[in-house]
This record gives sequence, C-alpha cells and structure tokens, in this order.
Amino acid sequence: MLTTVGSPMSSLNQAKGGGSMLYWALVFLIVAIIAAIFGFGGIAVAAAGIAKLLFFIFLVVFVVTLITGLTRRGGTGI
Repeated sequence: MLTTVGSPMSSLNQAKGGGSMLYWALVFLIVAIIAAIFGFGGIAVAAAGIAKLLFFIFLVVFVVTLITGLTRRGGTGI
C-alpha cells in the first residue's frame, strides 16, 4: 500500500511503531482490570505490576527526551 507523508496511514504507521511501550502498558492495565473483575488475585497483581513497571519506564524515557529536547533547543538562540 502506498502512503504519502501527510496521509492518515503514515501517521498510523508512525504511532504503531513509536507507541509500542505505551500500548503494552495499556494492554497490561486492561488485563489487570479484567482479572480483578473476575477475582483472579494473582493474575491481577502480576499484570498491574507489569503495567506499573512499564509506566515508570515510559515516564523516565519521557523525562530524558524532554531534557534532551530542551538542551538542544537552548543552543539555537531562540
């Protein structure tokens, strides 16, 4: 399938590849909620723990990217 730079498919492909960590965090969160509804305590705790770990990893990567972006932006003189 051919896609142009501004097409919705190209942005979908970017989001699909770039947001995989957030995707898995949300998947484990949903699994934890479903397991909690059915009362599977062990599964809910494990899935929530994985979702929590992925959230903090995502948060650290975000902060590092933010700091890197701010330091690079400061050098342009704007």
